[in-house]
Amino acid sequence: MNGVLSSSSPRSAGHVPRAQTDVVVDEIKRMIVEGAWAPGARLPIEKELALQFGVSRGPLREGVRALCMMGVLETRQGDGTYVTSLEASLLLSPVSFMVDLQAAHSSVHLQAVRRVLEMEAAGLAACVIDEKALLEADETLDHFESLLSAAEIDHDAVMEADIRFHRIVAHASGNPALEALIEALASKTVRTRMWRAITEDGATRATHAEHRAVLRALAAHDPEAARLWMGAHLLAVEEFIHEREGQGLPEEDAAVPS
Repeated sequence: MNGVLSSSSPRSAGHVPRAQTDVVVDEIKRMIVEGAWAPGARLPIEKELALQFGVSRGPLREGVRALCMMGVLETRQGDGTYVTSLEASLLLSPVSFMVDLQAAHSSVHLQAVRRVLEMEAAGLAACVIDEKALLEADETLDHFESLLSAAEIDHDAVMEADIRFHRIVAHASGNPALEALIEALASKTVRTRMWRAITEDGATRATHAEHRAVLRALAAHDPEAARLWMGAHLLAVEEFIHEREGQGLPEEDAAVPS
């Protein structure tokens, strides 16, 4: 059946036929978008799908594998292939892969995008954040502050508290797509933020003060103040990267000195 097109892609004069794998991907996407297969739905067996799409089994399997990697489908051994939950965190997971492949010199660009996204998340969160999330953020910053009182600062623990605070704000935005994008971009800047905390005097305490300012704006339900404080906070990391361009900023997977 090689070269056979699906019924949705008739051959016409001057029309370049699509690769069969593309047909599979497009047809499965269409079935999901049109509501024929809802999240959690089990796909028909391989033979039926191949007939339905007018493709051979090899390209069908390739298309299914591609969609599994994209978080659209999942295969369960001995049980078949299913549509995933289609949650934003799954569908946007390939963004993390893209971010991880970026060269060190692109860190400043990724940080700039992260700043824009987190400013918007803070603004949205200020409008809708509840007392539970505010309490969780406050407790996280209390823990952050207790770490600063130690004789020797545990930078790994500090970074964990930092990451947790930003996750709380992103989640409180109520926008799962925005939350997933922030998570993907934040992962690339962890090492740089750690490096700044270790090498720049007062950076960790300044970070804590900035976090507190963001939290005050959230508690006051002031979206503009929340955006401004979050932007100022993340701009400090951006400036750190700019200042040290060409000075050997660590790769994200490089060891950080203790």
